[in-house]
Amino acid sequence: MMHQIKLNLKEFKCIVIGVSAGGMEALSKLLASLPADFPLSVIIVQHLHKTSTGYYLEYYNEKCSLFVKEAEQNETIKAGNIYFAPPDYHLLVEDNETLILSSDEKVNYSRPSIDILFESAADAYREKLIGIILTGANNDGDEGMRIIKQKGGFTIAQNPLEAEFPVMPQSAIDTGTIDLILTLNEIINELIKRYK
Repeated sequence: MMHQIKLNLKEFKCIVIGVSAGGMEALSKLLASLPADFPLSVIIVQHLHKTSTGYYLEYYNEKCSLFVKEAEQNETIKAGNIYFAPPDYHLLVEDNETLILSSDEKVNYSRPSIDILFESAADAYREKLIGIILTGANNDGDEGMRIIKQKGGFTIAQNPLEAEFPVMPQSAIDTGTIDLILTLNEIINELIKRYK
């Protein structure tokens, strides 16, 4: 794997994460590892059923030192907060670092779409963005990862060999635009060790 690349989180402002099937366990482990003074904002698209309740927010908040919330229309993104796309809404980042919700058509059969979040965040943050793809059973996020890389951002995929559903990370890897292919523990180590 491409371990020679090392992150310096001082060079970044935001992390976007895309996750689908198998995501609850992977995300809870990753988010719970982030310290209370973690300096970046984290924005997440997790594929959930459109009738999902807010239980998942309570679940993550119980485990996390950072504040976990559902994104709201025109909300200003703050460092150290974790934002989730609401079920059945696309989530976009504006150039002024605010969040926009959209009920436009599904992309890759998904709303929220990972691609839509990643592409809009890449436009807003450019080289200050880290994109992470975790477990999932479709190819949502492929185009978004390409755009993140094209705009100068940094890209990480979970190692498909350990992902509960390997299709999504493997599909992203197949685009040839992934900087690091890491296990979940290695992703955590990269983020934790390099933010100070």
